[in-house]
Amino acid sequence: MMNKTVRELAELVQGEVEGNADTPITGVAGLQDAAPEHLSFLANSKYARQAADSKAGAIIVTSTQPRPNPDCSLIRVQNPDVAFATICSLFAPAPLRYADGIHPTAVIGEGVSMGSGVSIGAHAVVESGAIIGDGSRLMPQVYVGHEARIGARCLLYPGVVVRDRCLIGNDVILHPGAIIGADGFGFDITSENAQKIPQTGIVRIDDRVEIGANTTVDRARFGQTWIQEGVKIDNLVQIAHNVVVGRNTLIASQVGISGSTRIGQRVIVAGQVGAVGHISIGDGAILCAQAGVSKDVPSRAMVAGYHARPIREEQRTEVYMRKLPELFEDVKQLKKQSQPQE
Repeated sequence: MMNKTVRELAELVQGEVEGNADTPITGVAGLQDAAPEHLSFLANSKYARQAADSKAGAIIVTSTQPRPNPDCSLIRVQNPDVAFATICSLFAPAPLRYADGIHPTAVIGEGVSMGSGVSIGAHAVVESGAIIGDGSRLMPQVYVGHEARIGARCLLYPGVVVRDRCLIGNDVILHPGAIIGADGFGFDITSENAQKIPQTGIVRIDDRVEIGANTTVDRARFGQTWIQEGVKIDNLVQIAHNVVVGRNTLIASQVGISGSTRIGQRVIVAGQVGAVGHISIGDGAILCAQAGVSKDVPSRAMVAGYHARPIREEQRTEVYMRKLPELFEDVKQLKKQSQPQE
């Protein structure tokens, strides 16, 4: 068990100690679960009540946060989230070690090119003509299709599928069950039976992208579906054919983006957002949870609701909706008062 003092942890994150700097810390925990030997953090003042009731031995807070608890030590920093993440890594278990090299049950096709330090797990399949970059790891039961390209230092967890001819950049992480390059949902419905439209394009994923478990990114009808550098996509997200997701955009769980939509850079797409196809979402926009986006969103706009509209407008509408029963009764009373007396 690792044992650090509050002073030592503060030095690690360049923080300032308030309280007992010699308090021993043996682990980290959330505010509600922390014990006196734990360090916790408070990044949002709306959780100050939890901090006040916490039994944590020390709490990381901002430089301006009022003291939430007189009984614990504080470490004051500019960004508690980042500081806590740094300290969590200190107390985390040792990284898991996986066997290097190619497992004897892996199936490697003809003409596969592999860089140095590649690791391929049990029952993985790499089809002919594929390229695997230096230091990449394919865990058990990964499938890499014909002529697909996996860059350097990538990590593909069990059950990942990268279909034929798709391009994966460097330092990409694909979590279990992620499917890259399944056919886009394209059908001609003018005839009696829906006729499948061939999906002949690819998926391109640039460097430093991370894609969550059971997320799907469909191949383009033609050209490419493009996930640009630094994008982070949560679990259970659907990205349709020919979508472009701009650099450093964040997409949360259960989002669905319809075909040919273009998402700008540094956009935040919250949980359960749905976007129709062939629209544009500007740089820095924020799509709030469960927004239904049916038209273009300007850069740096924040939208909410269905159909999604400016968040202040949506919030006012919600307030009005809650007051409708009361307003209805007022109208009834006014109507009675306005009727002539017999």
